[in-house]
Amino acid sequence: MTHCAALYEVLYVSTLAPLHPPRVVAEIAARARHVNAELDVTGLLIFDGQRFCQQLEGPQKSVLKLIERIRNDPRHINVEVLHHGPLAGRRFQQFTLAFSTVEDVDALARMEQLDGEAALAAFETVRGDALR
Repeated sequence: MTHCAALYEVLYVSTLAPLHPPRVVAEIAARARHVNAELDVTGLLIFDGQRFCQQLEGPQKSVLKLIERIRNDPRHINVEVLHHGPLAGRRFQQFTLAFSTVEDVDALARMEQLDGEAALAAFETVRGDALR
């Protein structure tokens, strides 16, 4: 894998599939950290008890491969990409996967209605609250 590969990012929301207890989120995060490290992908996963919101960043091929994996993961339903495109620089260099929960249970529901720059701006706000 080359380090000069152009960076790419994907921001998506999804819902935890029914019949999967919230504790599977810890398993998802642990596995994702391992896979992300292998693929040179970094990012942040936020979970509100029902919905996931994740920003992934890294080489385009790796990021697209991961989003395809997530779409096919039976623990995720209603996977919706809110934004994707080239990225100037990593936001989460120090994390293969940062994980946080969010207090505002409606924040991710509101974000689900957005896309593009509006979704990124909403994610920045939620990210700030989550990492505080």
